[in-house]
This record gives sequence, C-alpha cells and structure tokens, in this order.
Amino acid sequence: MTKLADLKKEFLSDPDNKAAYDALEPEFNLARKLIAARAAAGLSQAEVAERMGTKQSEISRIEGARQNISIEKLARFADAVGAKLDIRLDPV
Repeated sequence: MTKLADLKKEFLSDPDNKAAYDALEPEFNLARKLIAARAAAGLSQAEVAERMGTKQSEISRIEGARQNISIEKLARFADAVGAKLDIRLDPV
C-alpha cells in the first residue's frame, strides 16, 4: 500500500503542483489555527455552529478552507470559541 507521504512527495515533485500547493499555505495556516482555537475551547463543530447561529456543515467548510470567509464571519467564529481575532500583515 502506498503511503500518503509518498504520494505527497511524488505530487510535489512536479514544479507546477508545488507552486500551486505553496500558494495555498495561507489558507492551510488559517484552517489549522481555526481548528486549534476550537479544540482549545473544548468545543465540537456543532457547538460552535450553535453559538454562531449556523449549521455544523458551515463550520466544517470554514475550517476546511473550502470557501472564502469574511472578516465578519471570522470574528463571529473567534467570539464563539472565546478567542480574539487579530489580523496582521507581516513584512516578508
């Protein structure tokens, strides 16, 4: 059986695939932070959804970085998990 790490390595050996993957890093990073904040609050997706007045599937989409998310929605998510939203632009 092929391991996921082996498939990823093969996929990323193509320069076009690597560039596309690297371009998604900000979305992956945001998704990791949202999931970590929810986990730190000890909440399920369903509980966050209830606090936000939405459905669990919406929280799944937000955390999965499968949609563009507004700052307003990010602020509501942060409030629901007891976190503070802090948006920064760091020099490269």
